[in-house]
Formats: sequence, C-alpha cells, structure tokens
Amino acid sequence: MAGSERAKMAAGEWYTCLDDELEALRALARDAVFEHNCLPPRQRGNLGPGLKALLGGVGEGARIEAPFHCAYGFNILLGDGVFLNAGCTILDTAAVRIGKGTLLGPNVQIYCAEHHKEAAGRQAGLEIARPVEIGARAWIGGSAIILGGVSIGEGAIVGAGAVVTRDVPANETVVGNPARPVKRG
Repeated sequence: MAGSERAKMAAGEWYTCLDDELEALRALARDAVFEHNCLPPRQRGNLGPGLKALLGGVGEGARIEAPFHCAYGFNILLGDGVFLNAGCTILDTAAVRIGKGTLLGPNVQIYCAEHHKEAAGRQAGLEIARPVEIGARAWIGGSAIILGGVSIGEGAIVGAGAVVTRDVPANETVVGNPARPVKRG
C-alpha cells in the first residue's frame, strides 16, 4: 500500500518512523505528557488536560499517575476505572486498548513497535506496529513488559517483571521471562 508513513503505521504495514509527520505527532504527545507529569497532583487530577485531550478514549474515572510516557497518545483507549501507576510507558504505534477496571503496576511497559530484523532496516527506521489488547479487570504487575500483538484476557494476572510475548487467556496467571502460566493459589 502506498501512502504516508502514518497511514502505513495505522494499517499495520512496515513504515519508517524517521518521518516529519510522525515526528510532529510525537512532539504533540511529548508536550501533553510533559504537562501531565509537571502539574501538581491536585491540579492534574486523574489526567492532565492536554493528555486527556490527546488520548484516543478515556473512560469514567480512568487515572494515570505521573510520571508517564507515550509515543503518540491517540492510539491509547482506557476503559472506566483503569489505573496506571507511576512510571508506565506505552509506545502506542498501534492501538492499545485497556479494559474497564484494569490495574497496571508501576513501570509497566507496553511496546507496540517491532523493529526490522536486519541492521539496514533498523538504521532506516523501519518498524511495524502491532496492537495490544488488555481485557477488563486484569492486573498487570509492576515492571511487566507487554510486547506488540499480544492480547491479555479479562481477569488475567501478569506477575511483576514478566515479559509477555504471547496471548494470555482470560483468568490465567502468567509469570517469568518469557511469561508462562502458573496455577493460582
């Protein structure tokens, strides 16, 4: 498909992140994130006004603690009552949907971008965007890493420090690197 790098990114095709339009969008996100991270907590509330306007969707009572970082913001959709603890990073080159009542511990990282396997492709800024879906009432432990293309089911638990490289079924608990199922006790 021909078109802008943004259109390729949105379509899940290989695109170059070294693009003026994408850089301008990342600059808008950096400004909104900076405001959110620097506002006094009582003034900021659940979300800084610039970040709230930037995000693709924000449910009732959704809250993001500072500091926070995202790449674009407009690909992030938060359900009602979602809570992101301090230090979360979402590289939202693709859609990141987080379901109602889901909790993310501190320093959780979600990476939608996958870089090219060949050095020349990486040098050229080639990447492909893969979405992440987290179901309702899931719990993602602190410092967990979720890679692009992964779905985490409703009620699932991802243990602290886990690296999630594949889908997690509803109500399952996974831990480790790479994350593997364990029995709930």
